[in-house]
Amino acid sequence: MEKRLLLLSALRNHEMHGYQLNELLGRHAGIPIKVTGSNAYKLLNRMEEDGWITYYEEQEGNRPPRRVYRMTAEGEKVFQQMLRDSLAAYVEPEFPSATAFNIIDLLPPEEAIALLQARREKVAANYEEIAGVGDEMRQYHLSVEYLQRFYQSEIEWVDELIARLNNK
Repeated sequence: MEKRLLLLSALRNHEMHGYQLNELLGRHAGIPIKVTGSNAYKLLNRMEEDGWITYYEEQEGNRPPRRVYRMTAEGEKVFQQMLRDSLAAYVEPEFPSATAFNIIDLLPPEEAIALLQARREKVAANYEEIAGVGDEMRQYHLSVEYLQRFYQSEIEWVDELIARLNNK
C-alpha cells in the first residue's frame, strides 16, 4: 500500500512520465521506502488498470513516445482512503540485524566493538544525508524528521552498547 500511496501522492499535483517519477523517488532522502524503476512501472500499470491513474503519450523530437501519468478522480478517492488507513495503522517493523545483539557475547569484545563501529558509521551516513535535507522539504515531508530521529536513536544506542563492551 505504501508504494502505491507514494506514487499517487507524487501524481496528485503534477502529471509526470515514468522517468520523472523514478528520478523523484530515487533522489529524495526523505522518502523512507524504495521503489525501483521496474517496480514503479508495474505499480503504475496496475493502478492504470484499476482506474486510479490515466496516461497520454507524449513525444519529443525523434525520441520514442513516453507515457505521462496523471491521477483520476477515482485515484483521488483511493489516495484519500489510503492516506487515512496508513496514518491510523502501525505495522510492526522487522529488524533482522537486531538478532545479533542477543548473541553479541559470542564474539570477543574488541571484535564486537569494531563491528558496531562499522554499523554506526553506516547509520551516521544515513543521518547526515537526512540532516542535509533543506528546510523546504522538511516542511512538507515529516518523514525526514521521523527518519532523522530514528537514526539518532540508533546512533545513541550503539554508542551506549560500545561503552558497555568497553567496560567489560
